[in-house]
Amino acid sequence: MDSLDKIDIEILRCLQENARLTTKELAAKVHLSTTPVYERQRRLEREGFIRRYVAVVDADKLKKGFIVFCSVKLHPLNRDIANNFCERIRTIPEVTECYNISGQYDYLLKICAPDMKYYQQFVLNVLGQIDCVGSIESTFVMEHVKYEYGVPLDR
Repeated sequence: MDSLDKIDIEILRCLQENARLTTKELAAKVHLSTTPVYERQRRLEREGFIRRYVAVVDADKLKKGFIVFCSVKLHPLNRDIANNFCERIRTIPEVTECYNISGQYDYLLKICAPDMKYYQQFVLNVLGQIDCVGSIESTFVMEHVKYEYGVPLDR
């Protein structure tokens, strides 16, 4: 973050709000001309500050709005088993996020499903088929209270 100045931060803030801004629109928001903004944006991409651009879709409209946070404990646990688990999880489309966590469980998965019945089958036929899964605990989302995608940036 040391290599970023106030304008870089403002570019990131604007793109987090709307990644479809044209260079001209972005330049107007940060009070620069288009060429330096274009160059800054490309540098932010090259240096990995901007990883990718995505569209945020409505999971409910796609009938995938049943969100479950699934805590997973591996048994046994060692480096190879953890690596294999992570490789397997990366291939499962319903798992939209996976975090290695501390505490009672080893991983926290965010799973998008159409409904409880689907999730039940998912646990039995997908997660339950991964040999190293020792136990799971499911927490069901009842309401989205805050749903942000960006990273907080200092003003």
